[in-house]
Amino acid sequence: MNLRVENLKMVGKLAVITAGMFGFGYALIPIYRHICELTGINILAVAERQVLGASSSVTPANTQVDRSRLITVEFDANARGPWDFKPEKASIQVHPGELATVMYEFRNIQARSMSAQAIPSYAPRQAAAHFSKLECFCFNQYTLAPGEIKQWPVAFVIDPKLSKDVSTITLSYTFFEVGAKTPAAPVAGAPSVMQATGT
Repeated sequence: MNLRVENLKMVGKLAVITAGMFGFGYALIPIYRHICELTGINILAVAERQVLGASSSVTPANTQVDRSRLITVEFDANARGPWDFKPEKASIQVHPGELATVMYEFRNIQARSMSAQAIPSYAPRQAAAHFSKLECFCFNQYTLAPGEIKQWPVAFVIDPKLSKDVSTITLSYTFFEVGAKTPAAPVAGAPSVMQATGT
């Protein structure tokens, strides 16, 4: 009987300790913030709060964007096989340093599943070193079921160090079936499958 009472007391003590630890952990974040504000340790957070307190809609300007010029980016799609592949827009204009995103659509019109991948190329060639893709379907292989349609984004930034002589960049993709013969990258100025078919 004494053993049972001792066990119940021990369970009660452990429950109190557990609740206390949980409460301390929950209160730790506001305590930490308060200490940082009092001591000035977290100077960045204090500065941000002061800016946001003055105007909650203020967003820091991106000083990397060169608003003094615009570059036209043309999008080309070449399909090596019986499927549809196209960008949502033929071209856009962007400032160097500005993040831009364009969607591409791929549709498997075959009666079988297929795996495919894209190869990018640029014109003029010197633009390749200044064209940074942050997200691109060309990094992966994809498998599509018969009739399946997929949309993929291309998010990119053009380096402001790009020569001022370049005002137009063509981003061209060749989409090919994995396992088939890998095609050569498209030649700049050559008509794409979309152009040849009038799409």
